[in-house]
Amino acid sequence: MNTVLRATDSAEFLGIVPSLAGFTPRQSIVLLPFQRSRAHGAMRIDLPRDDVDLDEYVDTAIGLVSRVTGTDAVAVVVYTDEHPLHTPDGIVLPSTIVVDDLLDLAVDLGLHVVDALCVTPEGWSSYLHDDPVLRPSAEIPVPPTVPEIGDVSGDQDAGAALPVVGLAEKERVGRALRDLSDVLAHEHLGLTGARENPQAIAASMLLDDLPLFFEDLLESPENMPPFETAALLWCLDRPRYRDVALLQWATDLPTGVRALNAQLAYAEYGAGVSDDVGQVFLGRGPSPDADRLAVALTIARNVAVRAPRASRPAPLTAAAWLSWALGRSTHAAHYLRMVAEIDPCYSLASLISSMIDAAILPEWTFRRGDNVDG
Repeated sequence: MNTVLRATDSAEFLGIVPSLAGFTPRQSIVLLPFQRSRAHGAMRIDLPRDDVDLDEYVDTAIGLVSRVTGTDAVAVVVYTDEHPLHTPDGIVLPSTIVVDDLLDLAVDLGLHVVDALCVTPEGWSSYLHDDPVLRPSAEIPVPPTVPEIGDVSGDQDAGAALPVVGLAEKERVGRALRDLSDVLAHEHLGLTGARENPQAIAASMLLDDLPLFFEDLLESPENMPPFETAALLWCLDRPRYRDVALLQWATDLPTGVRALNAQLAYAEYGAGVSDDVGQVFLGRGPSPDADRLAVALTIARNVAVRAPRASRPAPLTAAAWLSWALGRSTHAAHYLRMVAEIDPCYSLASLISSMIDAAILPEWTFRRGDNVDG
């Protein structure tokens, strides 16, 4: 994000955190990496559960901040539904122990502490004061309107729910997928079916040039007719083509062509896939075009909500990977839970889930200017 947001005090700083994060965090710790006096995005992690190893949690959190290019300082903001503890000697802010550990480790690693704040149902305060005083939440300004960011009033889960479509639309896609599968099965067997649906035959022709098909979908992500949706579902349900789609959406058309050729060569001859293509799946290499990923995510979500239940894991997993690639691990985990309810053993979903559990994020999210929702 290139927009400059300035704060002159802690209350104003809290007012811009949602814009830096892209949402208003809840039950979260937000770490903001700084270079000199400027914050470059925000990293959100869930508040630690009671059963979490606190040392490991702190090491992982500060380790993530340290990986952001050029970081020399950090700010910490806790958003909690827990109330402060009122004692005769004053108030004790929630999550004090974990924040103290975070700040101690940051200082040990040579990072300057810009601020450490807590937002509670009763107001906000600072962990840096020996005798913290609650200030009214009304002092926190409304997040500034930044056109390229959009509405930030929702929390980290906002926007993860799939769009709503009617039963008739789902049935149309289901019938289209059935008819398309029949046509492709007949083609494979060298048969011709007198009763084949002409629309299904036309849809099967889209598969003659898969990279071009995947690229064309980016032009109209919101208006995919049933047979086009069925054609993409057919592709996503086959790992070799699903992987091509994801790689191409994260890069460009020529890379999609190379990825498809590599997949076909592997299937026929056992030839290996080049590292520069395979590494994209692990979040390595040049930063993808975020707008391109966001459009692809819209496609995956729209296809998932229209898919028959048995075919839903593939587009949901695609949505999970695209969310992860965009730095939205919370959304990715949401889609992965939906996959697990249908097919707990879906392989790519298990891989992405293990990366999220291990706090493995794409390398490009640690380059200055990116936001990370862990």
